[in-house]
Amino acid sequence: MATKKPDVDPYAAVESLRAALTEAGIVLPSLRVDAASPDLKLVELGRIHADVADRLTIALRRGGLE
Repeated sequence: MATKKPDVDPYAAVESLRAALTEAGIVLPSLRVDAASPDLKLVELGRIHADVADRLTIALRRGGLE
C-alpha cells in the first residue's frame, strides 16, 4: 500500500525553513522554491561553505537548541 505524501506548499515550507535556520543562526542564501519544476514542489537549498554545513550539522544534532 502506497503512502500519500502530504500536500505542502513549497513557498510556505521555504519560509518555515528559513525562519528555523535563522533561529539557529544559519543563513542559506540560495534557499528558494525551484521554479523550474512547479509540479514537483522542489525546494532548492543551494551551495554553502563548509563552516555553514558544520553549523547546520551541529544544530540538527542538538535539535536546534543552543
